[in-house]
Order: sequence, then C-alpha cells, then structure tokens
Amino acid sequence: MAISPVEQLFTLFNETSVALQEELSCTYLEALAKTGENLFHNSILQEELSELTVKRLKKQYEGMNLEKFTKEQIRKAYQLAILKGMKEIVQPNHQMTPDSVGMLVSYLVEKFIKLQSFRLLDPAVGTGNLLMTVLNHQVDKKIESIGVEIDDILIKLAYISSNLQEHPVEFFNQDSLEPLFIELVDAVISDLPVGYYPNDVRAAEYQLKANEGHSYSHHLFIEQSVRHTKPGGYLFFIIPNGLFESEQAPMLQEYLKENADIQAILQLPLSMFKNKNAAKSIVILQKKGKNSSAPKQVLLAQLPSLSNAAEVNNILRKIDKWFDENKR
Repeated sequence: MAISPVEQLFTLFNETSVALQEELSCTYLEALAKTGENLFHNSILQEELSELTVKRLKKQYEGMNLEKFTKEQIRKAYQLAILKGMKEIVQPNHQMTPDSVGMLVSYLVEKFIKLQSFRLLDPAVGTGNLLMTVLNHQVDKKIESIGVEIDDILIKLAYISSNLQEHPVEFFNQDSLEPLFIELVDAVISDLPVGYYPNDVRAAEYQLKANEGHSYSHHLFIEQSVRHTKPGGYLFFIIPNGLFESEQAPMLQEYLKENADIQAILQLPLSMFKNKNAAKSIVILQKKGKNSSAPKQVLLAQLPSLSNAAEVNNILRKIDKWFDENKR
C-alpha cells in the first residue's frame, strides 16, 4: 500500500528528530525544532554533530523535496510529530487544538471576514497549529498575522511551522497579558488558555480583574483581545462551556455588553472531549463600532459529530441561512 504524503513527511520529521535527540541529549520537541530549521535553511546548522549523523541527515533531507508537498500536508505531518513529542512532557498548556476544530474556525473566519487583506492575531499561538490551519484555508487573501506565546519551545515550533509553510507571521515571545506593542487587528482567533492568572499586579490593570483572589486568565485574554481589535472587527474564541456560568461570569457579561456583540455560540460535540467538564464551544464576537450591529438573533447551535457529513452539512446550511438573515 502506498504511503500518503503526510506519512512520508512525518517519517522524515520523526527519524531526523530522533537522531538529533539522541546525539544532542535534548527533548524530542527541541530536536523537532532543530530538524525543521535544517529543512528550512537547506543546511545542517548543528556544528556539534558527528560526521556519521551529518551524512545520515543530509541523505534524508535531500531525499525529500518540500516543494512537492502542500502547506496542509506539511502542517499535518509536523503536527503529528509535535503530538508525539508532547506525550513525553504532558503539560496542561501544551494542548493542541484538534484539526476538525481548526477547520471549523477557518470556515467561520472565511464567512465573517470579507476583506481581501486583513490583520489577524492569535494571542495564545502555542505551536501555531490553529493559526496555520486558518491561514491555509483563506484562499487568495493577503493576511498579516501575529502570534504571541510565552512558552519558548512552543513559539519556536510555531515559528518553524510558519517558515516551512511559507506564511509570514510576526511572533512575540512574551506573556500576552503584558502590554502588546502591535497595531490594531481586524480579527482575533484563539483557543483560550483556561485557568487563573498568577500575576495579580498585572491583572489589576484589567476591567475583568477578580474582586478578590486570582483573576481568570481566559477573561483577561478576551479583554486584551478586544482592546487590540479594530472597531467592527471579529473575535473567534474556543471557550470552556461553563464560561458564562462561573462566579466571575456576571462581570464578563457586563464587559461584553459594553464592548462587543455576541454573534454566535457553537457548542462542540461532547464526543470530542474526555468528560463533559472539559467540553468547549466556539464563541464569535464583534467589537462595537460605527459599522457594527448586534444580530437580530444570536446564532446558537449544538454541533454534531464532525465525522457525520450529513449532519455537518445541515449545520452549515443553518449557518448560511443565519448569515442571509443577519449579516447581509
């Protein structure tokens, strides 16, 4: 049976990463970042490698011409290698947005944003998988992207991913809730980091700070994102289902009432999550502005299993109908 292009590329990423990991005594993810850089620069950048390893790597790199693969094939193979590496170091912030959710966010970005050229921000870019999925599906559009990530290794993986897929992205390695020195964007996408933000001094500068104790980082991320969006711009967040039910939710609702209109809440299928407490939804907001307007009716939908084509088509028809009635 013929191996698929994604499997061929994954084998290359995996075998060369393992070789580098063993020789350099680093983690698999660090080795993956190094092999990605080698591929991008078409050269072996690690001077401390033995002659034998250099020969072996050269042979593997030269046997694989990246130009014959699509951006999506590169993204998927690289993502599989990252997932393998993440099994070594299970950290709660090292969670990747599932592909099916990334595709759905891409579809929604395309539906809502009609500009041919726009600026896009992901304030919790992680390994860049959600951002790359969205960029790969915006056909014939000119997009300036910005990704912010505090974790050194994740942002390195994101930067290499964008290079391999030839997407010009500006990356900032910093805490996204510190001041961001960027121009306003037309749209934000983010799989929001959920939890408490430990820096109470920094949180105090936000309207959504908790009255006592630590503030919710996902609330602060929403406020930071709204601040950096142009009036009338759209924000696409992957949120925990209980976002509007927590003890700090009334403040969030009040903040949104003043600053943004909720356009849609799409609940992701429960079958995607280990337990229902971990379940998530996609919420779409529009920042208030001269040309923005609240929809006559918020689009609410419980999404079916994304592998059920017939039911997914029904939902897409429902979204189209909502668009005709609310966004024309």
